[in-house]
Amino acid sequence: MSPKDVSSDSKRSTDAFTPARILVLVIAVLSIVFIVENTKEVEVRLIIPLVTMPMYVWLIVMFLAGMACGAYFFRRRTPK
Repeated sequence: MSPKDVSSDSKRSTDAFTPARILVLVIAVLSIVFIVENTKEVEVRLIIPLVTMPMYVWLIVMFLAGMACGAYFFRRRTPK
């Protein structure tokens, strides 16, 4: 069986809307709605200082911190 004989499976990998992409899109939309709905100012204690900012700023900061941690831990390691 050559790779050309399995043409029916190749369409699945090139579909624009796979279940994983739809899930990511739904999570992204819900995250944006959550951030937009939380605009009140809140106080957050950062070890010693008390900082007051809108909640959406803190949510974006925590999102970026999570992305940075995920990128650090799941980056591809080069073989030595």
